[in-house]
Amino acid sequence: MATDDVTTQAIDDTLECSRICEETLPYCLQQGGRHVEPEHIKLLMDCADICRTAAAFMQRVSRYHTEVCRLCAMICQACADDCAQFSGDEQMMRCSEACRQCAASCGQMAGAAA
Repeated sequence: MATDDVTTQAIDDTLECSRICEETLPYCLQQGGRHVEPEHIKLLMDCADICRTAAAFMQRVSRYHTEVCRLCAMICQACADDCAQFSGDEQMMRCSEACRQCAASCGQMAGAAA
């Protein structure tokens, strides 16, 4: 994949991850129980926010985009792991998968092993 293709894919993955995390928030609030634990809700919000931020940094080719992508990969991986704990819950598995994909793409942008 050419560098431009890698960047385009990473931007697409960050925007998709942000969208799915934001879609998962009201779902969690409706579910109640473990779904509404404060740390879980904050992690979904953090992930959605850092993904939007990383996309913006990559789109404008900010000199800080690698650092933002590194942080995005870390938060996305944490969110993926957290959502994966809700096994058998289709929405949570979709969110976990989107977060894992984003973590891999941002890790690649940051120069880390994806």
